Amino acid sequence: MTLRIRFAFLLLMLCQLISAQSDSIKLKEVVVSDANLKKYSNSQSVLKLSDSIINKNEALLTDLLNFNSTIYFKEYGRGMLSTVSFRGTTSSQTAVIWNGININSQMNGSTDFNTISGSDYNSISVKAGGGSVIYGSGAIGGTVHLNNDLAFYNRFENNLKLDYGSFNTIGINYKTNISNEKWSAQIGFSKNSSTNDYKYLNRYTWRGEQRWNQNGQYDIITMSANAGYKIDSKNTLKLYSQFSNTDRNTSLVVETDTKSKYVNGFNRSLLEYDGDFGKFKTNFKTAYIFENYQYFADNSSNIYTYGKTESLITKVDLGYTLFKSTQINGILDYNRTKGYGSSFGDHVREISSAGILIKQDFSEAWKNELGIRKEFTDNYKSPVLFSLGSSYQFSKLYNFKLNVSRNFRIPTYNDLYWEEGGNPDLKPESSYQAEIGNVFTFKNISLTQNFYYIKIKDLLQWVPGKNGIWSPTNKDNVNSYGAETLLSWKKQFGKNNFSANASYAYTASKDEATKKQLFFVPYNKVTGSVAYSRNRISAYYQFLYNGFVYTRADNNPDEIINDYNISNLGIDYDFKFLDSFKLGFQVLNIFNKDYESLENRPMPGRNFNMYLTLKF
Repeated sequence: MTLRIRFAFLLLMLCQLISAQSDSIKLKEVVVSDANLKKYSNSQSVLKLSDSIINKNEALLTDLLNFNSTIYFKEYGRGMLSTVSFRGTTSSQTAVIWNGININSQMNGSTDFNTISGSDYNSISVKAGGGSVIYGSGAIGGTVHLNNDLAFYNRFENNLKLDYGSFNTIGINYKTNISNEKWSAQIGFSKNSSTNDYKYLNRYTWRGEQRWNQNGQYDIITMSANAGYKIDSKNTLKLYSQFSNTDRNTSLVVETDTKSKYVNGFNRSLLEYDGDFGKFKTNFKTAYIFENYQYFADNSSNIYTYGKTESLITKVDLGYTLFKSTQINGILDYNRTKGYGSSFGDHVREISSAGILIKQDFSEAWKNELGIRKEFTDNYKSPVLFSLGSSYQFSKLYNFKLNVSRNFRIPTYNDLYWEEGGNPDLKPESSYQAEIGNVFTFKNISLTQNFYYIKIKDLLQWVPGKNGIWSPTNKDNVNSYGAETLLSWKKQFGKNNFSANASYAYTASKDEATKKQLFFVPYNKVTGSVAYSRNRISAYYQFLYNGFVYTRADNNPDEIINDYNISNLGIDYDFKFLDSFKLGFQVLNIFNKDYESLENRPMPGRNFNMYLTLKF
């Protein structure tokens, strides 16, 4: 059954399920998809991005998080592969969580943020620091949470956003929410595409001809359907599903390179049950995740390499309120992954784990958290993971947070089984970390200051071996430490509304043996934004600064990516047709800066985007 047929069938089913709505309304109840994010994060920093922030940025998740968080992104050109470094860690040490399920690739251990549209989700949150006790492998630097929360009250809402910009960039995003007190459904579709043929600023061939981004086309399509049913006041059933396909060429480094392309996609389905029986609460999740890729080394040929994984995940979370102030959750999960591909053969991996979470609120001001987790598998030896945190609200002005934890990342299919070079004897990367958070709140101002230290053991690196064959090994230990500052401000003067947000991250991530900074980790990153609105008009300005990064392990000063700063400007007007009818215009990289985050991968200069947002 094709992707479109499956989506149409699910759409028809959802429409039938909610066709008979009740007109009565009591409370606007919203059921969150990742309850543990809020429940066990009092001792860590969580940044939640509002709808207004999501709508002010380009569609792909890279742009949203790059301008609004302390995460550093490395892009292989606009719209191409995008990897992250969170608190000085590698791209595989940031976990992406979809409705409470870790969706990092089983093949390479990371997530490509340029294959995800931020508008496909109700809420997006960034949690800094370790999270392996709850979310498993990869949650070392931090976690990015993509949530589809379901509401149970009478509503029928539609949101349509159309974008058109430079380089024939087209964006379509449609979402509908239909619900009553028993049923809730969300249906969404997004498409982002571009010919992506921008000129390279100040770059010419040896003949003096203007260079431009060749073979950079991309097309990303995502469809989703989510539904919830309240069986009664104690029992709720939820279904989440999402399908995506990315067809993307790979930009040429030089004009003589062979044109290639990369096609990848995923299919995710999650069935969840919630039971609330007073002191005793249950949550059961079972998920099926399919991911695949095809790499065409030559666009003109039908010959390709491929890889596929199929994962079945089952998770049981049993909670009990022991005393009024103490809650205990016991968690058991099982993950079976079958991977097969032209480069790593055919393998099955089974992982079981058991964990316990304890939350104790001594008072409204003092909250404590404790978590322990252990995994069991034949593929590697897993360490015992733990997390211990405390939060104390000294006054309305000041909140103190402390967290220590041990986290890890398991070897991936590529690491273990790649032909040739895979190493089945690898150990998981593990880390110990500690962080202190200080949160100051005064009237309309919020200031958060975090300090952290991470010690990473057995870092996986691919190194050349016998006969020139590269192979992964647990080679290095890394010490990462730094500070993060987050600032937000809102103020209203009559009909005039002002807001400002800013962040600064200082990151030192050093190889323990050489004392050298890890390559592609900037010491400094700064973001800032200012927004103004009055009646029907609103405007905003964004700023991003990334410090220089080394591109070699020996920190050769001649092999660096220079620091850069980028600014965006936007304005929109609401014609107040139906619920909302906004027409907006954006100028991106307004000062026409020549920059790149990876050598020989220039990013576009000044470019433009127009958008139309309709709510009804």
